[in-house]
Amino acid sequence: MNGFVKVVRELPPEISSKEPFPVDCSKRKGQFDYIESILPSLLEHRYISFTPAMSQRRDRYPQYAKAALCQACYSALHLTKTLQKKAIQLLEAIPKPFLSLHLRFEPDMVAYSQCQYSGLSPISMKSIEAARGDRKPWTGEAARIWRKRGKCPLTPNETALIFQALSIPADTNIYLSAGDGLMEIEGFTSVYKNVYTKSALLTGEDFKSMHGNTKAALDYYVSINSDSYVATYFGNMDKMVAAMRAFGGLYKTLFLSRRAFAELTYEGLSGKELMEALWKVHRDDFVAGRGSALPDCFCEFKL
Repeated sequence: MNGFVKVVRELPPEISSKEPFPVDCSKRKGQFDYIESILPSLLEHRYISFTPAMSQRRDRYPQYAKAALCQACYSALHLTKTLQKKAIQLLEAIPKPFLSLHLRFEPDMVAYSQCQYSGLSPISMKSIEAARGDRKPWTGEAARIWRKRGKCPLTPNETALIFQALSIPADTNIYLSAGDGLMEIEGFTSVYKNVYTKSALLTGEDFKSMHGNTKAALDYYVSINSDSYVATYFGNMDKMVAAMRAFGGLYKTLFLSRRAFAELTYEGLSGKELMEALWKVHRDDFVAGRGSALPDCFCEFKL
């Protein structure tokens, strides 16, 4: 907030001796506006304490205020000291230079996508069916349309194929940013041998007892500091990693195109033709800055 709000560590004596006027915004419903609800109390009492609301409206904020709010959030995002220490330890253990790959092919992910796959191992198929519940996969023409819309996660084998199409060397150091239960990983590691995981690089009971979100935070930290970042999906973590990498001036970020892969394979392309077409699609995406652009709040108003 530097340049917008003066932040002090200690209150002046003439203020600290008084009790602040309390303003509780947390329970207010509907669209909430700080200017209407907070500013009058601040101007009247000069010294207030307030509980923030989560549903405040921002449509009437001036552009500099929107930019300040957005940029402050990006600048303030840090791991806890304990977790950052573990993340730094993990980052230092990875051979350099390296590529961070966010690969999503867990049973619940595949089940949620409602996609069907052939050629998977019986163990993988059983895990997917157990995770499906009432969410049945698309079939027939609906399944084809769904896949061509890019709704189906790339398998590790398909990911390796696209990597080869992009001429990523087989001896590249790759950090695997992935959740527990990743299926069919042999389809990738049979081609790319130098694959490193947090479970292999970190030891100790503290890692074994880590919650899934904590492990994801480690992946996030490594990914925003990697030499290159490639994602097979475009989820919330991927968007955040791409934004933070752009914020830090790291632009070697690429999202693999599930839609292009489906369309090209449905067209019957294979072998050299498929590889060349995949290379062209991803080259165009990279040149266009897909996934590596700065968040809008940095472009609309320079602080």
